[in-house]
Amino acid sequence: MSAKWKRNTVVATMAVLVCAAVALNWKYSGDEAVQQAQEAGGKILGEATLVSAQEHEAESGQETAADEEAVYTGSDYFASARLTRQQARDNALSLLQEAAAQEGADASAITEASAGITVLAECTLQEAQIENLVTAKGYTDCVAFMGEDSVSIVVATSSGELTGSDVVKITDIAMQETGLSADGIRIMAAN
Repeated sequence: MSAKWKRNTVVATMAVLVCAAVALNWKYSGDEAVQQAQEAGGKILGEATLVSAQEHEAESGQETAADEEAVYTGSDYFASARLTRQQARDNALSLLQEAAAQEGADASAITEASAGITVLAECTLQEAQIENLVTAKGYTDCVAFMGEDSVSIVVATSSGELTGSDVVKITDIAMQETGLSADGIRIMAAN
């Protein structure tokens, strides 16, 4: 029993360290992107200035709805999807860490919270592996979403469509990385 507890503690600690490394990397790369954008005079996805819609429309001559749609199309879709996925995962991780750190929590609750943290870390790693391998095959961009018994993969191609051979390549990558059967893998092209 002691060896199992030690193993779970080591796995949970590693998961927390991986998450902390991701958070630090995200923070510092975000600060660097802000500096680069300020130097170049550009904008950063997620950076906003509160202005009234009438002023914005008068200045730009465009409707704000068109600006909002632009965030969810093309390569901005992938950035938005990754950001949303990371925020949801950070919230879940925070809840699990709070549950494990509560005073008076019984051993089973702590074990379940540790197992949940481990699952989140494994999902994060598998998603990153899939995304990296798919883009290494020459696809423009990719984002993967792990579920309990499934994975959904959105892929951007230069043509905007996926062929049968594309689906086979991506399915093979997902099967190797997750151990899931082809029935649990959903692949779609980004529009």
